[in-house]
Amino acid sequence: MEPPENLPGTPADADADAHVSRAAMDANTAVLLVGAGVTVITHPLLYVKLLIQVGHEPLPPTVGTTLFGRKVLYLPGFFSYAHHIVKVDGKRGLFRGLSPRIMSSTISTVVRSKVRQQVEVRSKTDEPQTSLRKVVKETSHEMVIQCLSRVATHPFHVMSIRCMAQFVGREDKYGGMFSCIIKIFKEEGIAGFYIGLIPHMLGEVLFLWCCNLLAHFINTYAIDESFGQASAVRSYTKCVMGIAVSVLTYPFILVADLMAVNNCGVCVSLENNFKAIQMLADVPVLVWMMM
Repeated sequence: MEPPENLPGTPADADADAHVSRAAMDANTAVLLVGAGVTVITHPLLYVKLLIQVGHEPLPPTVGTTLFGRKVLYLPGFFSYAHHIVKVDGKRGLFRGLSPRIMSSTISTVVRSKVRQQVEVRSKTDEPQTSLRKVVKETSHEMVIQCLSRVATHPFHVMSIRCMAQFVGREDKYGGMFSCIIKIFKEEGIAGFYIGLIPHMLGEVLFLWCCNLLAHFINTYAIDESFGQASAVRSYTKCVMGIAVSVLTYPFILVADLMAVNNCGVCVSLENNFKAIQMLADVPVLVWMMM
């Protein structure tokens, strides 16, 4: 006969369940905090990237030489852009549009966690790790998670993009997050929060499928088991494929960001009408996608 304290439904079980719940909550909180910290650290990089995407060139190119001694003109890099932003707006200027991005990161983490739990419960399988069917199934699940996360967070992405784009014309139309929500809703309705969603989502879906399938085929058919470092090489294959595929899918992300800025009432949006159209004309796949 079991001691009373070990019987199911006793206070000991309740304490154990409460301990597990607290541990899970602490882990989720830690993930959210780490995600917010990474977002804060990387925001200046994305800020400079957006200014380059919209064609803002506040600094003249500098003369430099190549490895072969030929003189060329170099466009300003990240540190030059960042120094210019600090000079104009101060150090806080590097974090323009940060609050929507933090909210986006938090919502994305929560949505991904909840959806992944449901997917894992419904998709248990005993197939071997190297089977193509397993890779396709896992990629399909990742695609669902990514699409749901993008739909939930895209409005905050649009708000952040527009807040940062105001630097070009020195406007203050989009201020805090709540004022952005009110202005976008009044001027464009619900659809205004999802401008550029389709190309962004297609770019992410193509990235997932190309990266996972290429990594699978390389690990299965290109890397010989007799090679001593085969396991180590396989661990880096997906990372390398991610870098290569991101170059191919970048035009989708670029068009999505330009669409988010176009016709939003700031100075740079007038120029981007022509840039987005030219980008679509140069990439036939994107032309078909936007029809």
